Amino acid sequence: PTGGIIYGYEGVKEAYTTGRGRILVRARASIETGKGDRQRIIVAELPYMVNKAALIEKIADLVNEKKLEDIADVRDESDRDGMRIVIELRRDANAEVVLNNLYRHTQMQTTFGIIMLALVEGRPRVLTLREMIQKFVEHRNDVVIRRAKYELDEAEKRAHILEGYIIALDNIDAVIKLIKQSKDVESAKLGLMKKFKLSEIQAKAILDMRLQKLTGLERKKVEDEYRETIKLIERLRAILKSKQLQMKIIEEELLDLKKKYGDERRTEIIYKAEEFSIEDIIAEEDVVITISHLGLIKRFPVSGYRRQSRGGRGVTGAATKEDDFVEHMFVASTHNYILFFTNMGRCYWLKVFEIPEGGRTAKGKPINSLLAKGAEETVNAFITVKEFDDQHYIFMVTESGLVKKVLLSEFSNPRKSGITATTLRKGDTLKDAKLTDGKQDIIIGTREGIAIRFHENEVRPMGRSAAGVRGISLGKKDKVVGVVNLRRKGTTILVATESGYGKRSEEGEYRVSHRSGKGIITVKTSDKTGEMVAIKEAVDTDDVVVVTTNGMVIRQHASDIRVAGRNTQGVRLIRLQEGDAVADVAIVMAEEEEEKQLAEKETEKKSNGMKNGKSAPQPEPQKKGKEKTAPAKEEAKTPKKKRK
Repeated sequence: PTGGIIYGYEGVKEAYTTGRGRILVRARASIETGKGDRQRIIVAELPYMVNKAALIEKIADLVNEKKLEDIADVRDESDRDGMRIVIELRRDANAEVVLNNLYRHTQMQTTFGIIMLALVEGRPRVLTLREMIQKFVEHRNDVVIRRAKYELDEAEKRAHILEGYIIALDNIDAVIKLIKQSKDVESAKLGLMKKFKLSEIQAKAILDMRLQKLTGLERKKVEDEYRETIKLIERLRAILKSKQLQMKIIEEELLDLKKKYGDERRTEIIYKAEEFSIEDIIAEEDVVITISHLGLIKRFPVSGYRRQSRGGRGVTGAATKEDDFVEHMFVASTHNYILFFTNMGRCYWLKVFEIPEGGRTAKGKPINSLLAKGAEETVNAFITVKEFDDQHYIFMVTESGLVKKVLLSEFSNPRKSGITATTLRKGDTLKDAKLTDGKQDIIIGTREGIAIRFHENEVRPMGRSAAGVRGISLGKKDKVVGVVNLRRKGTTILVATESGYGKRSEEGEYRVSHRSGKGIITVKTSDKTGEMVAIKEAVDTDDVVVVTTNGMVIRQHASDIRVAGRNTQGVRLIRLQEGDAVADVAIVMAEEEEEKQLAEKETEKKSNGMKNGKSAPQPEPQKKGKEKTAPAKEEAKTPKKKRK
């Protein structure tokens, strides 16, 4: 292994205190600036068990699959002096972002599990560090005792033989004479045992003794060995009697091992490392996110659309194929989470900055490459949140008019494959979802121009697997198009039809009733206006972005859209070309309001709704003028359409 870096000590601490833990090991990498001010990433060390060649191949594959961006080249410059993997970046690439993505998508960042498993009294047990050390010391102590007993037994045996040698050397002439006169070895052995009071072991050792032992020098060696053996016996007996001596031996042996095998740590530990987040280097700004009918997603700055007058033709918002069109559009901060709710009642989430950025006319990237959703799933609703708490709810409505609300915190840990947001009945689909604080009024709109308003406390909080309750009773052919959660007093309800007509009505015109009712008229639909396709909340300071099925987009002041009664068809919002139709409507803040909102975001994030008690600006009376009155005249000529 070449080393790497253990990033953070919490996993080690958890393993030591509980017996189980996980540690994050990263490759050691640095950023250099090369020719032409292009940056490069240099990898000098890899985590344990990571193969260099396999890593380089993986990086190349991810670049080819477009999962890693801004990498121009990868090469191996390793030699006998050490490892060196060079990752060349494209011009203007953010090296920190690329490095973070390398950690995220490759084995340059590896997680190792720790389990402190040991056999204790013959059974496997998971131990804490304290228990592990205690069991190890007990084991080493047992080894020291058993070894001392064995060595004592061997020393006593040797001392016994040496005592026999000394007796024989003291009586060497008599021993030699006795051996000479014996007829065989057995009689010699018995004779020695009897005459000199020796044991059988001593007598046998004397008979096996070489003649060289009879010299004076050898006699001295025997006597010296005997004295050393007696000292060893005394020391071993002292060890067996003293716990302190046993611990001292364990300590000395460990120090010897350290001296013999200890070397410098190869893997550095960053004890108080803060988790690197790509958010630290991504500017927080509001962006427009679009999703096409065929599932292409992209983001780009809100400023990408210039404001136009009501009734204009718009500008191209996205390049689309003949059979594709922009179906959804909404605004979010780059640091927010996006919860994606599909027609099949499942939820996925991403960080906004993880969505590829593209130009206003770019097609976007397939959403399937970002979300692990099924091919048969389509995204129908989106919610952006800064954090997941227990003070907010996700309020959902299905196409058949069923509603439910779930605590936001239940969506904080979705799996890569998504989680269940709601259980759908056969033939039903999830149509829309909103973030609420539990204290808001809900307005549900339908394709036939019907709406119902009720307080959300009529819907009790449910689990994610619940199917919900009836929110609105629909006609046989009617379907829900959207839901509004009223967040501001004095606001207006904006509706739009597929033929490009729309209007705003005072929220006070929508009486509060009970859920499951049939509702009231919110817009007069006809063959000229087409069915209702969107229902939104808007105030005068908002901007309204209308997107069509052919990818045309127009942005205009909400205050330019006439405030009219519920039972009217409205005015023309966008002039459509033949074969085109309105697909969706998004509400965005005007530029001057955006700066104010961003500045106040931190102080307002804990507030629920508007706490200052002031209502939103009231719509101004419609100014006179040819451009403003023409649509009204057009409306007057429209024949009434009976409700189905």
